[in-house]
Amino acid sequence: MMSDGILSQEEIDALLRGEQITSPVAPELDDMAKDALGEIGNICMGSAATTLSILLGKRVSITTPRVSVSTLNEIKRQYPLPYLVIEVFYSHGILGTNLLAIRKQDALIIADLMMGGDGSNPPAELNDLYMSAVSEAMNQMMGSTATSMSTVFKKKIDISPPQVNVFDFSTEGNISAMAAGNEPIVSVSFRMEVEGLIDSEIMQIIPINVAKEMVESLMAAVQPSGTTAPVPPKVAAPTAQSVTAPARETNLAQAQQAAAVPKTHQPLSNVTVQPVQFAPLKPSAPVAGDTNISLIMDVPLQVTVELGRTRKLIREILELGPGSVVELDKLAGEPVDILVNGKLIAKGEVVVIDENFGVRITDIVSPLERANNLQ
Repeated sequence: MMSDGILSQEEIDALLRGEQITSPVAPELDDMAKDALGEIGNICMGSAATTLSILLGKRVSITTPRVSVSTLNEIKRQYPLPYLVIEVFYSHGILGTNLLAIRKQDALIIADLMMGGDGSNPPAELNDLYMSAVSEAMNQMMGSTATSMSTVFKKKIDISPPQVNVFDFSTEGNISAMAAGNEPIVSVSFRMEVEGLIDSEIMQIIPINVAKEMVESLMAAVQPSGTTAPVPPKVAAPTAQSVTAPARETNLAQAQQAAAVPKTHQPLSNVTVQPVQFAPLKPSAPVAGDTNISLIMDVPLQVTVELGRTRKLIREILELGPGSVVELDKLAGEPVDILVNGKLIAKGEVVVIDENFGVRITDIVSPLERANNLQ
């Protein structure tokens, strides 16, 4: 790739062989597309940060993304370090592959936190157990990004289980089959901080065709139905701002603003203006609350009786076996919870009826308590 008028070694070798150099930057995205990709990344990584914060029990913050067009070879030259690379394939809604690259040292800290450590003294290498822990964290993060993209694009986005590998960018050859080393790709960089333990950079690497499909999906989502999307104007790049999880809430309006197109106003002439007339207001008849309740009488609901709950670390889950006892948060003899579609509505006691278990309702949860449980 030629940068600032300087030929790369690959281009020099091609000239010596008498080959014609084709610039990989030909399909570079315009500023509008980069801004749209930045907002998509901002929303998705905000959701991923919230998920990671919950998993680690630490505050996670992510800055506004920086979008650029580069190549895998150029990225490897800029970051000659060991990286944990998560490869995700979009299987529905968007088709294609993208990568999430996080430094190996940061991955070790994340794995240590998930295994019950404090992150201050992580292991030197990712053994199978730690690799499983960090892979689960990355799986949860990428799943949350797919959910966020479904919301932004207003269509279902599915991904296959992510593939997690460790690559040393200073020595490895091709880190992915999604693009050749000198083919143009989109790099979206974020600064990630984890409460005094991590202050580093993570990267999302997207092929050009997948990036363009994301932009088109965003434009289609914010464009009113039945209209043809006009050519969008260039929009100034977003200013840096902090995104904090889990309290961070992403504003979808940012994506809509990035894709908004100003309407063209035409001067009006020979227009007759009529005074507006309103119909007289009449009191409407009260609507009975249960008039149409019979319409939903046959809707099935899931009723669950819950003995209790507990939280355990991954290490403790892996140690479970036949004969293990899991201690719950309920005292012996305490009423069990009765949930309908996951919402607590009553309490009761377990009984045996004709050799089958049952539950006798002893108390109906008040509306105020139900409202508190929803918060």
